[in-house]
Amino acid sequence: MLIAFFDIDALVHHEFVPTGQMVNKEFYKTVLQRLRDAVRRHRPEKWCSGNWILHHDNAPTHRAVTTNKFLAKHKIPSLPQPPYSPDLAPYDFFLFPQLKKTMKGRRFDYVEDIQANTMRQLRAITKSDYQRCFRQWQERWNKCIRAQGLYFKGDQTN
Repeated sequence: MLIAFFDIDALVHHEFVPTGQMVNKEFYKTVLQRLRDAVRRHRPEKWCSGNWILHHDNAPTHRAVTTNKFLAKHKIPSLPQPPYSPDLAPYDFFLFPQLKKTMKGRRFDYVEDIQANTMRQLRAITKSDYQRCFRQWQERWNKCIRAQGLYFKGDQTN
C-alpha cells in the first residue's frame, strides 16, 4: 500500500506500508511524524510560515482521537473531508488514476517491482499536473458548495 502526500508543486512525502503492517492509528501517527519532517525539509517556506494544511479522507485512522490530538499538539491544520465524497479527494480523482494508467493490466511477480514501477510513475508526474489537480480540486469543492452539500451527478448541481 502506498501512502503519499503532495502539494501544488510536487510529491512531498511517500512511503510504502510494510507487508503485514496494519494501518492503524499508531502507525498513522508515525507517518504523520515523518510527514512533518518531510515538510520541514522539502517545503521550509511553508513550514516556517505555517502555510500548509493537511487534507486526508475519512478513514478511521484519520479521524481517530490520537490523530487529532497529534495534529492539534503540532499545530497542523487539517481540512475536513465531507463524508462519502471521494470525488473531493485528490488521491481518488488524480493521483491513483495517474498511477494506474501504465500499470493497469500488467502483472508483477514481486512487490519490489510494483514499488519500483510506482516510483517511476510518481516521478513522471509534472508540476503542471499537480497544479491542474489543485485547480480541479477547487472546482470540485466549488461545485459541492453550490450544491449545498447535496448529492449531484455529472454537471448537475441539484
